[in-house]
Amino acid sequence: MSADEAGAHRPDVVKRPRIVITGANAGLGYFAAEQLAATGARVVLACRSETKARAAVESILAHVPDADLEIVVLDLADLESVRRCAERILSGGPVDTLVANAGVVGSSRRQTTVDGFELQFGTNHLGHFALVTRLLPALTEAEAGCIVHLGSISHRFVRLDLDDPMMVARYRGHTAYARSKLAVMTFGFELDRRLREAGSPVRSVVAHPGFALDTLTERRPGIIARRRLPAPLVGLLRTVCQGKEQGARPLAYAAVGTDVQGGEYWGPDGWFQLTGAPSLVRARPHTRDRRAAARLWNLSARLTRLQPVTA
Repeated sequence: MSADEAGAHRPDVVKRPRIVITGANAGLGYFAAEQLAATGARVVLACRSETKARAAVESILAHVPDADLEIVVLDLADLESVRRCAERILSGGPVDTLVANAGVVGSSRRQTTVDGFELQFGTNHLGHFALVTRLLPALTEAEAGCIVHLGSISHRFVRLDLDDPMMVARYRGHTAYARSKLAVMTFGFELDRRLREAGSPVRSVVAHPGFALDTLTERRPGIIARRRLPAPLVGLLRTVCQGKEQGARPLAYAAVGTDVQGGEYWGPDGWFQLTGAPSLVRARPHTRDRRAAARLWNLSARLTRLQPVTA
Protein backbone atom coordinates (compact mmCIF):
# COMPACT_ATOMS: atom_id res chain seq x y z
CA MET A 1 0.00 0.00 0.00
CA SER A 2 1.58 3.24 -1.15
CA ALA A 3 1.00 6.55 0.56
CA ASP A 4 -1.33 7.51 -2.29
CA GLU A 5 -3.32 4.29 -1.83
CA ALA A 6 -3.57 4.89 1.91
CA GLY A 7 -4.88 8.39 1.32
CA ALA A 8 -7.42 7.11 -1.18
CA HIS A 9 -8.80 4.77 1.49
CA ARG A 10 -9.47 7.43 4.13
CA PRO A 11 -13.24 6.71 4.18
CA ASP A 12 -12.51 3.07 5.10
CA VAL A 13 -10.61 3.82 8.29
CA VAL A 14 -11.27 5.51 11.57
CA LYS A 15 -9.28 8.73 11.75
CA ARG A 16 -6.69 8.45 14.51
CA PRO A 17 -5.71 11.99 15.50
CA ARG A 18 -2.49 10.86 17.21
CA ILE A 19 -0.56 7.68 16.38
CA VAL A 20 2.78 6.84 18.02
CA ILE A 21 5.06 4.49 16.06
CA THR A 22 8.26 3.13 17.57
CA GLY A 23 11.19 2.59 15.22
CA ALA A 24 9.57 4.77 12.55
CA ASN A 25 12.81 5.85 10.89
CA ALA A 26 13.43 2.66 8.89
CA GLY A 27 11.93 -0.54 7.51
CA LEU A 28 8.42 -1.53 8.49
CA GLY A 29 8.08 1.32 10.96
CA TYR A 30 8.95 3.90 8.33
CA PHE A 31 6.40 2.62 5.84
CA ALA A 32 3.74 2.27 8.53
CA ALA A 33 4.39 5.92 9.41
CA GLU A 34 4.17 6.99 5.76
CA GLN A 35 0.97 5.03 5.18
CA LEU A 36 -0.70 6.22 8.38
CA ALA A 37 0.32 9.83 7.76
CA ALA A 38 -1.57 9.56 4.47
CA THR A 39 -4.78 8.79 6.38
CA GLY A 40 -4.68 12.24 7.95
CA ALA A 41 -3.47 11.25 11.40
CA ARG A 42 -0.81 13.06 13.40
CA VAL A 43 2.08 10.60 13.51
CA VAL A 44 4.66 10.63 16.29
CA LEU A 45 7.93 9.01 15.20
CA ALA A 46 9.56 7.50 18.30
CA CYS A 47 13.13 6.74 17.27
CA ARG A 48 16.49 6.12 18.90
CA SER A 49 18.29 8.58 16.60
CA GLU A 50 16.87 12.07 16.16
CA THR A 51 19.01 12.52 13.05
CA LYS A 52 17.53 9.43 11.40
CA ALA A 53 14.06 10.44 12.51
CA ARG A 54 14.47 13.82 10.78
CA ALA A 55 15.56 12.05 7.60
CA ALA A 56 12.42 9.91 7.83
CA VAL A 57 10.27 13.03 8.27
CA GLU A 58 11.79 14.57 5.13
CA SER A 59 11.12 11.38 3.18
CA ILE A 60 7.52 11.11 4.39
CA LEU A 61 6.86 14.75 3.49
CA ALA A 62 8.19 14.08 -0.01
CA HIS A 63 5.47 11.45 -0.47
CA VAL A 64 2.77 12.91 1.81
CA PRO A 65 3.21 16.70 1.58
CA ASP A 66 0.49 17.48 4.13
CA ALA A 67 1.73 14.93 6.70
CA ASP A 68 1.46 16.01 10.34
CA LEU A 69 4.58 14.64 12.03
CA GLU A 70 6.33 14.83 15.39
CA ILE A 71 9.61 13.35 16.65
CA VAL A 72 10.42 11.96 20.07
CA VAL A 73 13.64 10.18 21.07
CA LEU A 74 13.22 6.61 22.35
CA ASP A 75 15.76 3.90 23.13
CA LEU A 76 13.85 0.76 24.09
CA ALA A 77 17.06 -0.79 25.41
CA ASP A 78 17.10 1.80 28.21
CA LEU A 79 14.14 1.94 30.61
CA GLU A 80 15.05 5.47 31.65
CA SER A 81 14.82 6.55 28.01
CA VAL A 82 11.43 4.83 27.83
CA ARG A 83 10.28 6.83 30.86
CA ARG A 84 11.45 10.14 29.38
CA CYS A 85 9.86 9.37 26.03
CA ALA A 86 6.55 8.45 27.64
CA GLU A 87 6.53 11.66 29.69
CA ARG A 88 6.98 13.75 26.56
CA ILE A 89 4.24 11.87 24.71
CA LEU A 90 1.87 12.13 27.67
CA SER A 91 2.43 15.89 27.78
CA GLY A 92 0.93 16.09 24.29
CA GLY A 93 -2.45 14.67 25.27
CA PRO A 94 -4.35 11.49 24.34
CA VAL A 95 -2.80 8.77 22.20
CA ASP A 96 -5.26 7.05 19.88
CA THR A 97 -2.91 4.32 18.71
CA LEU A 98 0.48 2.99 19.76
CA VAL A 99 2.23 0.91 17.11
CA ALA A 100 4.89 -1.05 19.00
CA ASN A 101 7.07 -1.80 15.99
CA ALA A 102 10.72 -1.18 16.90
CA GLY A 103 13.08 -4.03 17.58
CA VAL A 104 16.49 -5.55 17.11
CA VAL A 105 17.30 -8.73 15.19
CA GLY A 106 19.60 -11.53 16.30
CA SER A 107 23.26 -11.13 17.05
CA SER A 108 25.80 -13.96 16.94
CA ARG A 109 27.00 -13.02 20.42
CA ARG A 110 24.94 -12.34 23.52
CA GLN A 111 24.54 -8.64 24.32
CA THR A 112 22.65 -6.81 27.04
CA THR A 113 20.60 -3.64 27.39
CA VAL A 114 21.48 -0.68 29.62
CA ASP A 115 19.48 -2.40 32.37
CA GLY A 116 21.27 -5.74 31.97
CA PHE A 117 18.61 -7.67 30.04
CA GLU A 118 19.41 -9.86 27.03
CA LEU A 119 19.30 -7.37 24.16
CA GLN A 120 16.46 -8.80 22.08
CA PHE A 121 14.17 -9.80 24.95
CA GLY A 122 14.95 -6.53 26.70
CA THR A 123 14.36 -4.32 23.66
CA ASN A 124 11.64 -6.07 21.71
CA HIS A 125 9.53 -7.16 24.68
CA LEU A 126 10.49 -5.46 27.96
CA GLY A 127 11.06 -2.04 26.41
CA HIS A 128 7.63 -2.11 24.82
CA PHE A 129 6.07 -3.60 27.97
CA ALA A 130 7.32 -0.54 29.85
CA LEU A 131 6.24 1.92 27.14
CA VAL A 132 2.76 0.41 26.86
CA THR A 133 2.34 0.60 30.63
CA ARG A 134 3.39 4.24 30.80
CA LEU A 135 1.18 5.27 27.86
CA LEU A 136 -1.97 3.43 28.96
CA PRO A 137 -3.39 6.57 30.64
CA ALA A 138 -3.14 8.48 27.33
CA LEU A 139 -4.59 5.54 25.40
CA THR A 140 -7.46 5.28 27.88
CA GLU A 141 -8.12 9.00 27.51
CA ALA A 142 -8.59 8.59 23.75
CA GLU A 143 -12.01 7.70 22.39
CA ALA A 144 -10.98 4.23 21.23
CA GLY A 145 -7.36 3.57 22.15
CA CYS A 146 -5.52 0.78 20.36
CA ILE A 147 -2.13 -0.90 20.81
CA VAL A 148 -0.63 -2.79 17.87
CA HIS A 149 2.21 -5.20 18.68
CA LEU A 150 4.56 -6.39 15.92
CA GLY A 151 4.60 -10.18 15.84
CA SER A 152 6.49 -12.58 13.61
CA ILE A 153 5.98 -15.91 11.86
CA SER A 154 9.09 -17.02 13.76
CA HIS A 155 6.87 -17.58 16.82
CA ARG A 156 5.84 -20.89 15.27
CA PHE A 157 9.23 -22.45 15.82
CA VAL A 158 10.00 -21.68 19.48
CA ARG A 159 8.58 -21.81 22.98
CA LEU A 160 9.23 -19.38 25.82
CA ASP A 161 11.90 -20.41 28.31
CA LEU A 162 10.90 -18.41 31.36
CA ASP A 163 13.38 -20.29 33.54
CA ASP A 164 16.17 -18.66 31.52
CA PRO A 165 14.55 -15.73 29.67
CA MET A 166 17.90 -13.95 29.23
CA MET A 167 19.47 -17.05 27.63
CA VAL A 168 22.44 -17.08 30.00
CA ALA A 169 22.92 -20.85 29.90
CA ARG A 170 22.86 -21.18 26.13
CA TYR A 171 22.59 -18.31 23.66
CA ARG A 172 21.59 -18.52 20.00
CA GLY A 173 20.82 -15.27 18.24
CA HIS A 174 18.01 -16.49 15.98
CA THR A 175 16.33 -18.31 18.87
CA ALA A 176 16.61 -15.23 21.09
CA TYR A 177 14.90 -13.16 18.41
CA ALA A 178 12.08 -15.66 17.86
CA ARG A 179 11.47 -15.97 21.59
CA SER A 180 11.39 -12.20 21.98
CA LYS A 181 8.71 -11.99 19.28
CA LEU A 182 6.76 -14.81 20.90
CA ALA A 183 6.92 -12.83 24.14
CA VAL A 184 5.62 -9.75 22.30
CA MET A 185 2.68 -11.72 20.92
CA THR A 186 1.89 -13.49 24.18
CA PHE A 187 1.89 -10.14 25.98
CA GLY A 188 -0.26 -8.55 23.28
CA PHE A 189 -2.99 -11.18 23.52
CA GLU A 190 -2.85 -11.38 27.31
CA LEU A 191 -2.98 -7.59 27.59
CA ASP A 192 -6.21 -7.50 25.61
CA ARG A 193 -7.75 -10.20 27.79
CA ARG A 194 -6.85 -8.30 30.97
CA LEU A 195 -8.03 -4.99 29.54
CA ARG A 196 -11.42 -6.59 28.78
CA GLU A 197 -11.63 -7.99 32.30
CA ALA A 198 -10.83 -4.56 33.73
CA GLY A 199 -13.51 -2.90 31.61
CA SER A 200 -10.98 -0.79 29.72
CA PRO A 201 -11.92 0.70 26.32
CA VAL A 202 -8.37 0.14 25.04
CA ARG A 203 -7.80 -2.67 22.53
CA SER A 204 -4.62 -4.71 22.07
CA VAL A 205 -3.98 -6.46 18.75
CA VAL A 206 -1.03 -8.19 17.09
CA ALA A 207 0.08 -7.90 13.45
CA HIS A 208 2.95 -9.33 11.44
CA PRO A 209 4.58 -8.45 8.09
CA GLY A 210 5.03 -11.89 6.57
CA PHE A 211 8.44 -12.32 4.93
CA ALA A 212 9.49 -8.76 4.05
CA LEU A 213 12.89 -7.91 2.56
CA ASP A 214 14.68 -4.62 1.94
CA THR A 215 15.77 -5.99 -1.44
CA LEU A 216 12.18 -5.96 -2.71
CA THR A 217 11.23 -2.66 -1.12
CA GLU A 218 10.27 0.61 -2.83
CA ARG A 219 13.13 3.08 -3.03
CA ARG A 220 13.43 5.61 -0.24
CA PRO A 221 16.90 7.22 -0.54
CA GLY A 222 18.61 7.51 2.82
CA ILE A 223 15.98 5.33 4.50
CA ILE A 224 16.04 1.89 2.87
CA ALA A 225 19.29 0.24 1.79
CA ARG A 226 18.63 -2.01 -1.20
CA ARG A 227 20.97 -4.40 -2.97
CA ARG A 228 20.58 -4.71 -6.73
CA LEU A 229 19.83 -8.29 -7.70
CA PRO A 230 19.39 -9.98 -11.09
CA ALA A 231 15.80 -9.71 -12.34
CA PRO A 232 15.26 -13.51 -12.38
CA LEU A 233 16.28 -13.73 -8.73
CA VAL A 234 13.98 -10.85 -7.81
CA GLY A 235 11.13 -12.61 -9.58
CA LEU A 236 11.85 -15.81 -7.68
CA LEU A 237 12.01 -13.99 -4.34
CA ARG A 238 8.66 -12.33 -4.97
CA THR A 239 6.96 -15.74 -4.97
CA VAL A 240 7.62 -16.09 -1.23
CA CYS A 241 8.68 -12.60 -0.08
CA GLN A 242 7.54 -9.02 -0.36
CA GLY A 243 8.86 -5.51 0.20
CA LYS A 244 8.78 -3.67 3.50
CA GLU A 245 6.09 -1.29 2.21
CA GLN A 246 3.83 -4.32 1.69
CA GLY A 247 4.90 -5.88 4.98
CA ALA A 248 3.83 -2.69 6.77
CA ARG A 249 0.26 -2.93 5.47
CA PRO A 250 -1.05 -5.37 8.13
CA LEU A 251 0.54 -3.17 10.80
CA ALA A 252 -1.06 -0.01 9.42
CA TYR A 253 -4.41 -1.72 8.87
CA ALA A 254 -4.48 -3.11 12.40
CA ALA A 255 -3.94 0.45 13.61
CA VAL A 256 -6.88 2.04 11.79
CA GLY A 257 -9.12 -0.62 10.24
CA THR A 258 -12.74 -0.23 11.32
CA ASP A 259 -13.26 -4.00 11.50
CA VAL A 260 -10.24 -4.72 13.74
CA GLN A 261 -11.18 -6.10 17.15
CA GLY A 262 -9.13 -6.49 20.32
CA GLY A 263 -7.21 -9.75 20.66
CA GLU A 264 -6.99 -10.32 16.90
CA TYR A 265 -3.97 -11.26 14.80
CA TRP A 266 -3.47 -9.64 11.40
CA GLY A 267 -1.02 -10.59 8.67
CA PRO A 268 -0.68 -11.28 4.93
CA ASP A 269 -3.39 -13.46 3.37
CA GLY A 270 -1.05 -15.44 1.10
CA TRP A 271 0.52 -18.89 1.36
CA PHE A 272 1.93 -19.55 4.83
CA GLN A 273 1.18 -15.87 5.60
CA LEU A 274 4.38 -14.89 3.79
CA THR A 275 2.92 -12.35 1.35
CA GLY A 276 -0.37 -10.73 0.49
CA ALA A 277 -2.98 -8.23 1.59
CA PRO A 278 -3.84 -7.58 5.25
CA SER A 279 -6.15 -10.24 6.63
CA LEU A 280 -7.29 -11.73 9.92
CA VAL A 281 -5.00 -14.75 10.39
CA ARG A 282 -4.27 -17.40 12.98
CA ALA A 283 -1.40 -17.52 15.45
CA ARG A 284 -0.22 -20.77 16.98
CA PRO A 285 -2.13 -21.77 20.13
CA HIS A 286 0.90 -21.41 22.41
CA THR A 287 0.75 -17.61 21.94
CA ARG A 288 -2.42 -17.67 24.08
CA ASP A 289 -1.25 -20.14 26.73
CA ARG A 290 -2.70 -18.64 29.91
CA ARG A 291 -0.13 -20.18 32.25
CA ALA A 292 2.84 -19.02 30.16
CA ALA A 293 1.22 -15.60 29.73
CA ALA A 294 0.80 -15.19 33.48
CA ARG A 295 4.43 -16.14 34.13
CA LEU A 296 5.66 -13.78 31.41
CA TRP A 297 3.47 -10.97 32.74
CA ASN A 298 4.71 -11.38 36.31
CA LEU A 299 8.33 -11.62 35.19
CA SER A 300 8.03 -8.52 33.02
CA ALA A 301 6.31 -6.54 35.78
CA ARG A 302 9.06 -7.50 38.22
CA LEU A 303 11.91 -6.63 35.86
CA THR A 304 10.47 -3.29 34.76
CA ARG A 305 8.82 -2.50 38.12
CA LEU A 306 5.67 -1.60 36.22
CA GLN A 307 2.18 -3.13 36.13
CA PRO A 308 0.06 -2.42 33.02
CA VAL A 309 -3.29 -3.61 34.35
CA THR A 310 -4.24 -4.35 37.93
CA ALA A 311 -7.16 -6.55 38.90
